[in-house]
Amino acid sequence: MDNKIDIKSMSLSEVEEYFVSIGEKSFRSKQVFSWLHRGVRSFSEMTDISEKLRKALDENCYINAPVLLKKQVSQIDGTTKMLWQMIDGSAVESVLMKYEHGNTVCISTQVGCAMGCAFCASAIGGLVRNLTSGEILDQVLFTQLELGQKISNIVIMGIGEPLDNFDNLLRFLELVNHPLGMNIGARRISISTCGIVENIDKLADNKIQSTLTVSLHAPDDVTRTKLMPVNRTIGVDRLFEACGNFFRKTGRRVSYEYALIDEVNDTPYHAQLLSERLRNTGSHLNLIPLSEVPERPLRGSPPETIKSFAKMIQNNGINCTVRRSLGKDITASCGQLRGKHLSQLK
Repeated sequence: MDNKIDIKSMSLSEVEEYFVSIGEKSFRSKQVFSWLHRGVRSFSEMTDISEKLRKALDENCYINAPVLLKKQVSQIDGTTKMLWQMIDGSAVESVLMKYEHGNTVCISTQVGCAMGCAFCASAIGGLVRNLTSGEILDQVLFTQLELGQKISNIVIMGIGEPLDNFDNLLRFLELVNHPLGMNIGARRISISTCGIVENIDKLADNKIQSTLTVSLHAPDDVTRTKLMPVNRTIGVDRLFEACGNFFRKTGRRVSYEYALIDEVNDTPYHAQLLSERLRNTGSHLNLIPLSEVPERPLRGSPPETIKSFAKMIQNNGINCTVRRSLGKDITASCGQLRGKHLSQLK
């Protein structure tokens, strides 16, 4: 943006410092910060600040507000999937899911993904770039504005690996939690990761109170490495060590995601080993019927296998549930809507 400042990605203290540096009173920063977090698309909409200041902000800063390219609404359960275009033309997805406890939005942290998981549509085409903290925030803010429904919970589990965009993730958490902003508390936010252990350790050191959700998908190195290339350098033992450290330092239990894939990770051997891994960890296991991706050869486990696998886990005393699939009629799996959009541009 021609060296202009991305003001929405700035913390309130940074906005205050900027205002002081240009000779403005620091209290004006709270007004501007509040306007930004209400979803204005231009400085001209900030009606309670002077025209002079609005002009100065317009000359030196920019407001990044996404454009809604496409919206799909499930006729089955009301799940809504949105494809947002960012300021550089990149596209990312967000999904609103309705539960009895409120509305949850699943958001993206990157354009594309570098992790290369064998079952995921997001990684097709690789990583393009990280999203800024403001762009991550905008998915929550503009989903709420577009649909006119209050967002109560956030799942950071869309396109991209959140812990691969660590600094912007932490800044987003600060922004979305701010009382002058959306004021969504840390405990209403779940952060998903494929297992970047050094940054799991940093979350623990920062005493982050959000839920840590680990995309596990296999309890042994042989199976997990086939499914998730990141495991080559991490290993399951080190991953569980980092998760245990997070639990001890934050007091927040870890949730594990496990997509059941036919004849890959759904055998009694995997169920028994998984039970041994999770025993006495205070964690929760979320079994997921695989969302099949046309570009990927893997297929989900049959319903009877899922039922049997879950029963074996539960009989071993593990806290385990089978996730209800939402948005089946709108390809709500992450990356599929973006993939269709990209193919249409070719």
